[in-house]
Amino acid sequence: MTLPIRQSAAFFVPPRLDPAYLAWNTVASYDEYIAAQRAVDRLSDDGFPVQHLDILGSDLRLVERVTGRLTKGRAAAAGAASGAWFGLLIAGAMLGAVWGATFGFLGHAATRGTRDFASARTLVATRYDIVARDGYLDGARNALQEAGLLTPAA
Repeated sequence: MTLPIRQSAAFFVPPRLDPAYLAWNTVASYDEYIAAQRAVDRLSDDGFPVQHLDILGSDLRLVERVTGRLTKGRAAAAGAASGAWFGLLIAGAMLGAVWGATFGFLGHAATRGTRDFASARTLVATRYDIVARDGYLDGARNALQEAGLLTPAA
């Protein structure tokens, strides 16, 4: 049985996330977040007290998706667009666009060609575990088993 999270006005003690705790309290494991989310949603639909569950992503990886070549002109155009929006709030769209384009161009020129591409970064996990707290492990496993959503590895 696990101890509940202790809270007071002076401090907050976070839940245990050490490997031994997780090994004994893992309800199910999934390769994709959407599958873990679907399982918790099903438990919620069936009236299970889902406030006693966590979805933990493990083995995190940084994925950087390259979206295109970045030139000084593109950097200036992107700066102009964001500057125009900022200018709408402060001094006018045209002045904001000019300042944004200037800073976008100079910022990219300062890299001296060491990063001539645009990208978007995200963190992804290779495994998602549903972990039960406060003694709800067996109930969650049984409910997922009945729903046909319990993976064989759990």
